[in-house]
Amino acid sequence: MDIKNLTIKKFHQGLINREFSVVETTRAFFDYIEKKDREISAYLRLTKNLALSQAEQVDLELSEGKETGILAGVPLAIKDNILIESELATAGSKILENYRAAYDATVIKKLKQARALFLGKTNLDEFAMGSSTENSAFKITKNPHNLERVPGGSSGGSAAAVAAGMAIAALGSDTGGSIRQPANFCGVVGLKPTYGAVSRYGLIAMASSLDQIGPIAKTVEDAEILFEAIAGKDELDATSINYRLPIAKRQLEDIRKLKIGLPKEYFVAGLDKKIEREINEAIKSLKSLKINFKEISLPHTKYALSCYYIIMPAEVSANLARFDGIRYSRNYAERDAELRGKLSTLEEIYFRQRGRGFGEEAKRRIILGTFVLSAGHYDAYYAKAQKVQRLIKEDFNKAFKEVDAILTPVSAEPAFKIGEKTSDPLQMYLSDIFTIPVNLAGLPAISIPTRNYFPRESASSQRKSALPIGFQLIGKPFQEADILGIGKYYENVTKRQ
Repeated sequence: MDIKNLTIKKFHQGLINREFSVVETTRAFFDYIEKKDREISAYLRLTKNLALSQAEQVDLELSEGKETGILAGVPLAIKDNILIESELATAGSKILENYRAAYDATVIKKLKQARALFLGKTNLDEFAMGSSTENSAFKITKNPHNLERVPGGSSGGSAAAVAAGMAIAALGSDTGGSIRQPANFCGVVGLKPTYGAVSRYGLIAMASSLDQIGPIAKTVEDAEILFEAIAGKDELDATSINYRLPIAKRQLEDIRKLKIGLPKEYFVAGLDKKIEREINEAIKSLKSLKINFKEISLPHTKYALSCYYIIMPAEVSANLARFDGIRYSRNYAERDAELRGKLSTLEEIYFRQRGRGFGEEAKRRIILGTFVLSAGHYDAYYAKAQKVQRLIKEDFNKAFKEVDAILTPVSAEPAFKIGEKTSDPLQMYLSDIFTIPVNLAGLPAISIPTRNYFPRESASSQRKSALPIGFQLIGKPFQEADILGIGKYYENVTKRQ
């Protein structure tokens, strides 16, 4: 069985045809992960007992002749900031090293109802703060296409697991590009749904007005299947919307009626020439479907990064205040012999334990967020950033009066080398320059891989492992069907070429 190339649809068909059992496939995945993940480090931990128990249940239902849905028995990877009851949920941070979830996230409940199974929890930048998965407190995940490169972040573990064939699909979370950018770096598909399309209940919050859970998969069709399973209204999340994806309503004749916008602000100096070339090829492929393109303008795009890095840290500082080193976590003072009896006040305990629990990037964003919300600075920074955010939303609203979707790069460069940007936070933040506006506007967007290219350091150097390149499709609010439909037809065209 070639588990590495299984998609959701192929797996379901094989299961129906009795080509394999779910238990057999699950064991095969764990065997493969044990070997492959030694070099990738995509998983923080495996949930073998849970997965095998779920697999046995699906096999039993099949043996009894019960009908099963398309996700039944499908092995998934789950980002470690999404809660699975009784399983560890660290969010990539030492401060939550021993925290076990008391309940299931709503997306997990829905996937359990669909009979999907969970192979394990994947690595991420601490509290989803990062663009490379180098900020994890536990390990650095590597790009399966080139082990010297990052997989992107913060959902780097989920993207790497799918790209390396260590899961059929995965869940990630996206606050400023954390699904789309790692999907782009790893050559898989990543969907960031409209804000409110998927419940955030059970997601360890980073920036509540920007966070969104979404799928990472090998194909657009798989992303669509997974998205349909997790989307919808949830009474436990007041920001969620009663919404269902019109799966069957985007035929080729519907796609041909759509118009795609090309924002001139996204195709500027600094964009890697290879990325520009690949995106132009993708545009040609889409034009072969008789889809029309139009140049548009999103003039406030240049302010998006600055705006985001005021609003997001402000929310981070509020959300992470609950993690005091006592609740949710171990008590460092009790474990450290040299501290016993020396920490007499609650303040001393807090400062000592929180200082040890949070990593450098988390501390940086907490301090920045506290500063922009403080008296004397709120109006100068946070209030002004909210006004800019409104202007960015208005840019998209105007553009969507002329076009149905927008095509842009996902990143200005392919996956960069491990350690290349860690000493310069501003350079790291620039990795999300093309994805952040989508979160500020609450829109759906999908990252779709194009062809690979082979980087050369010099004319005489040997051919290196291929680094993927992708493009981003941005849709109107709650019109995921448009960008998914375009993506599926694009995949079909490129397969034929």
